[in-house]
This record gives sequence, structure tokens and C-alpha cells, in this order.
Amino acid sequence: MAYTKASRVLPPSLLEAIQDYVDGETLYIPRKPAHRKAWGETKDTKRLLAARNAAIVTAHGLGMPVKHLAEIHHLSVKAIYKILAAARTN
Repeated sequence: MAYTKASRVLPPSLLEAIQDYVDGETLYIPRKPAHRKAWGETKDTKRLLAARNAAIVTAHGLGMPVKHLAEIHHLSVKAIYKILAAARTN
């Protein structure tokens, strides 16, 4: 999240009105709902996790033990079981 100087983007009258409420403090202004991006939309993380999870499901289907999958992927055994359960419901 980048910061923008309010005096550069807001008209003086609006800036004064905002200062009546939050003088000198940091103010977060959320995006409009139409401009929000879904989780993973701007990075590759969502795709990488989906590929990792698919590899876990495939390896388990071929007989690899859950404990070994957890060690390979640096996850807990519980996390592996959650990935396998999610794959069964999808």
C-alpha cells in the first residue's frame, strides 16, 4: 500500500473538512468494491498453491504417506489432510 499526500490529490476545502476529524493522523481509505481485486489476482501465489495441492493429491493417490508429504512440502500433517479433504469435496 502506497501513501499519497492528501494535499496533492484533494481540493483544499475537502482537506480542511477531513482535518476537522483526523488532524495529522493516518487515514485509510478503502477501494471501491468495483475496484477490489480477489486474493491472488495480482500475484502467482494462488496458481502456485493450486499446483502444489494438486501434486499432493496425486502423490497421495499413488500411495505416498501423509507424513512423508508433510515433510516434503514443509507442512503439518493436519494441513495435508485439509488439502486432501478439500480435493474430495471439489
